[in-house]
Amino acid sequence: MSALRAGVAGVGHLGYHHARLYAAMDGVDLIGVADPDPERREKAAADFGVPAFATVDELIAQGLDLVSVATPTTTHMETALAFIAAGVHVLVEKPIAASLTEAETIVSAARARGVKVQVGHIERFNGAVLALSGAIGAPRFIECHRLSPYPGRGSDVSVVLDLMIHDLDIVLSLVGGAVASVDAVGVPVFSASEDIANVRMRFDTGCVANLTSSRVSLERMRKIRIFEDNAYVSTDYSAQEVLVYRKEPGPVPEGVNPMERIRVEPLPVEKDEPLKLELAAFARAVRDNTAPVVSGEDGMRALALAEQITAQIRDNA
Repeated sequence: MSALRAGVAGVGHLGYHHARLYAAMDGVDLIGVADPDPERREKAAADFGVPAFATVDELIAQGLDLVSVATPTTTHMETALAFIAAGVHVLVEKPIAASLTEAETIVSAARARGVKVQVGHIERFNGAVLALSGAIGAPRFIECHRLSPYPGRGSDVSVVLDLMIHDLDIVLSLVGGAVASVDAVGVPVFSASEDIANVRMRFDTGCVANLTSSRVSLERMRKIRIFEDNAYVSTDYSAQEVLVYRKEPGPVPEGVNPMERIRVEPLPVEKDEPLKLELAAFARAVRDNTAPVVSGEDGMRALALAEQITAQIRDNA
């Protein structure tokens, strides 16, 4: 089977690593990159030995099977639509678009053209999340913390779209039900939009999720804790570790400390670079003509919830 022909549109901080991984991937040939910034595109061209172009149209002309769109969010729709029109399968970085309307346009165009859209919700490919997904039955309460110092990029949008959207996507995939209510608050600190945000969501399944995101924290934290009737699962995204705290079955004998009936079990986690796994899954979906792990519809659902949270924060400000 011939190698898939891949390209990358936007080779800034993240797009550069898309190009790096495609260049090293078995069964994929990196054909070229595109970026309006000459310094960025020439660096990628030199590092990976591929042509670099100033425009998306020039990259499309090379004849691609698939492409990563890692341009600024405000250009996702325009860029993705150009590739979709050319029949190229698209992985678009998160969030899928700058608005739900734009996201719907991308998904509708891809459906009409018969090409695949995968959204770059990279935490789905974190080894800890992959292990966690198989250990959860019916979550009752979920708590997420995603904290980091103030970044040099991404602060042009709310922290809800910048950071929290990762956890929104994970929670939606774990719970499976519909969101019944949302109660959110957020505060701008250094930027014009929210730098700290918290949301409490109730699902029609009865599950409650509490999510906190901050990009003005002195410490870094990426954790999710999930409570079920007889178990508590603690996941550290950064360390890619999952611990399951499970109550032993049966009543607690008289005179025995109940805490002695708790067993802690680490889950086996296959640690690998999440972006590498994400791109490999995308290439596999294209090659095997299967559904992407994180579909355009998944990206729309996470974005719709992020927009709802942001709107409530601003309405209550």
